[in-house]
Amino acid sequence: MQIVQIIGAGLAGCEAAWQLVQRGIKVRMFEMKPQKFSPAHKSPHFAELVCSNSLRSDDFEHNAVGLMHEEMRRFGSLIMQCADLSKVPAGGALAVDRDGFSRLITQKLMQTGMVEVIEGEVTELPLPDAPLTIIATGPLTSPDLIAAILQKIDQRTLSFYDAIAPVVYKDSIDFNKAWYQSRYDKGDKFDYINCPMTKEEYEHFVDELLTAEKMPFHDFEEPHYFDGCLPIEVMAERGRDTLLFGPMKPVGLTNPHSEVKPYAVVQLRQDNKEDTLRNIVGFQTKMKHGAQERVLRLIPGLENAEFARFGGIHKNTFIQSPILLDMFLRLKNQQNIMFAGQISGCEGYVESACMGMVAGYFAACLTAGKTPILPPETTATGAMLAHLHDTTADFQPMNINFGLLPTIQGEITANGKFKKIKGADRKAAYCQRALNDFATWLEQINA
Repeated sequence: MQIVQIIGAGLAGCEAAWQLVQRGIKVRMFEMKPQKFSPAHKSPHFAELVCSNSLRSDDFEHNAVGLMHEEMRRFGSLIMQCADLSKVPAGGALAVDRDGFSRLITQKLMQTGMVEVIEGEVTELPLPDAPLTIIATGPLTSPDLIAAILQKIDQRTLSFYDAIAPVVYKDSIDFNKAWYQSRYDKGDKFDYINCPMTKEEYEHFVDELLTAEKMPFHDFEEPHYFDGCLPIEVMAERGRDTLLFGPMKPVGLTNPHSEVKPYAVVQLRQDNKEDTLRNIVGFQTKMKHGAQERVLRLIPGLENAEFARFGGIHKNTFIQSPILLDMFLRLKNQQNIMFAGQISGCEGYVESACMGMVAGYFAACLTAGKTPILPPETTATGAMLAHLHDTTADFQPMNINFGLLPTIQGEITANGKFKKIKGADRKAAYCQRALNDFATWLEQINA
């Protein structure tokens, strides 16, 4: 019988295993628990949830992560099946009984009789002629396995710390105050969007930044900052004018909306291929999400900003997937090694499980000598996958959001006129298109 190896029994590894056994392929799963635990893990069961029991919004008609839930359900996801069976009241969110959730996943996988579990830490990766191996070890991958991964890839393509700047939807920026211009007019003028501040606005912004509530580090994290990616509040703590010589320096820019020279300028850089998302340059932060929303909306032009991703800094381990992986999540230089889950550069429980689901499908096809069919980028699943192998900005982990999907601007009405779709209607249009295209994809792969 054909066999695929999986390193790591987290959400991505378990979902990949489930997709494989459902297609008649045996799995050999390596898991270091219970012989060895990471600093964050306590349970001997698979798919342990560490930071939260919430899988976020379950609204598949207006919410991107809820859309991903629904796509996974339609694909036959083990994670979603067990989440639905172990859910607890949480309003519109999908929250689960953590222990029950993990126990159920473990039971269902072991009851298949097609999953062999080898307990203990993996410290070496397979040779080129070994069976297909999926690495799904997550953000707390052990140091010895990291060393083994580094033997396969370049040191520069592995990251150990997230330093993430907030990302806003470009169409929520007020261009009555903001403008396009690269510093000193170098490069394309559309590379950067600029938001100016007066001295009074800057001083107020710094006051709020310094007093905003910050996210604490977990016990297994240590705040070792690099000078090149300091949290913006740490820069401000080093002196009130520090930001004026860093990410908010006003030089080389001319505000077309005013003859008064800006005292400070915040810049936003393109974050995805379609330029629907813009990240706030140099604004990695440990502020809590509510504080980020409040403080960042003090920036002129961002008063009504909608956030696709909030900033953050935390311990992580992820590869530079756009450089290293092909479209089927295989290492380009050793195609019997695949990556799935957070180590591949997605962010969040749901996204990790979804990419494990896709990796399992890909691995089943490849093991059977078939070419997988990629999910459409108009779906949440396809958009997340596209982020891993096709991104224009400096690669950073990302949660699923509508900004990753191809843009829907509007529709042609019965009288032939163009009507722009806004707000909830626009989100509903993204979801409806995604589910229609996902259904077509399922028909293709099941034909």
